[in-house]
Amino acid sequence: MEIGIFIGSLFALLLTGIPVAVVLMLCALILMYVIDMFDPLLLAQQMLTGADSFILTAVPFFMLAGEIMKEGGISNRLISFGQVLVGRFNGGMGYVAILASMLFAGLSGAAIADVAALGAVLIPMMVKCGYDKPRSTGLICASALTAPIIPPSIPLIILGVTVNLSIGKLFVMGIVPGILLGIILMVVWYFVVKREGYKDRVVIGGAQAVKIFFEAIPALLLPIIIVVGIRFGIFTPTEGGAVAAVYAFVVAVGVYRELKWSKIPQIFYNAVRTSAVVMFLVSTAYTIGWLITMAQVPMQIVELLDGLVAHPFALLVVLNLVLLGLGMVMDITPIILIFAPVFYPLVNAAGIDPYYFALVMVINLSIGLLTPPMGSVLFVGCSVSRLPLVKLVQGVFPFLLAELLFLVAIVLFPSVITVPADILG
Repeated sequence: MEIGIFIGSLFALLLTGIPVAVVLMLCALILMYVIDMFDPLLLAQQMLTGADSFILTAVPFFMLAGEIMKEGGISNRLISFGQVLVGRFNGGMGYVAILASMLFAGLSGAAIADVAALGAVLIPMMVKCGYDKPRSTGLICASALTAPIIPPSIPLIILGVTVNLSIGKLFVMGIVPGILLGIILMVVWYFVVKREGYKDRVVIGGAQAVKIFFEAIPALLLPIIIVVGIRFGIFTPTEGGAVAAVYAFVVAVGVYRELKWSKIPQIFYNAVRTSAVVMFLVSTAYTIGWLITMAQVPMQIVELLDGLVAHPFALLVVLNLVLLGLGMVMDITPIILIFAPVFYPLVNAAGIDPYYFALVMVINLSIGLLTPPMGSVLFVGCSVSRLPLVKLVQGVFPFLLAELLFLVAIVLFPSVITVPADILG
């Protein structure tokens, strides 16, 4: 009964348009009443406990680093670097958009930051080259899904904390799938270029290309420093977030000299506001998770799917279908916080590699960022490009389909993730 009440109240309240964190608080109160533990003071105590995590301090640090990069000229350097590498092909600006998103993913860790930082620069450039605006915006939105996969991924940090997995190992496992996803999008873009007849090229050579390459080196070093530092124990994920913020500031002020001091208060305000939303979600989701455990909902789900534990592949397919459905109506962070503790006992009982499932889960939920009605990346894309949602959905469709096929491929062939991780690990 408890599981039905929880899921029913969750989706009923989500349909009202109430913010997700508030929905989770209301669900917690309802669940408290149902299991005869109604106590608002207990709710407050559990929320404080949920937010009291040293590792989660990495989230605001990476948010701050992303804001500094956006204002400090780092995204422009990445775009220029992309033009040098892939701008010479037909439809070159599309390839530049994908590569720039992958590079920025290694700096920000958040898909929304990718779209906001790169979309404002790249969409006008792509339209000027004669590209269809919905297709251009759709490509940038789809490319931004590399951010939750390529380290330093904020969803991977949250998932690692939630189910007690090594953040460093998760980061290593995310490298190859993130790069593969970018390559797949480039292949799809090749056929889009053929079909829609784009002929633009950006050819940069000689001294200018060398200059752009050397200017990009400070930005390109950041993800290497973070991944190597965390993987080999030089610093913790939290310290890695602080290193990213300080490094981004030094590069923006001391190397590129484009960060204006007048922008710093706004940068901190944006980082604090975004971090507050995430931490509010974390604290309410932790409370829900605690109440779900007290109500023995995980045991009920385990019993419901117990017959699939002996069939790991069938269990993996069912969990992926559930995650796809959840991703369409909820954001990635609350899903991880609420459902990862519920699913992982099943995953472990079935003998599925917990790190492999972590990547599958994050890739699956990242796709939800591109699907209505709750696709947050789509809404940011609409805001940046001033397009209606229907037009953007049409523009993003071929790339979304490719990403769904990529998800199917890694479910059918787990070695795509596990073998490279073993080699790199």
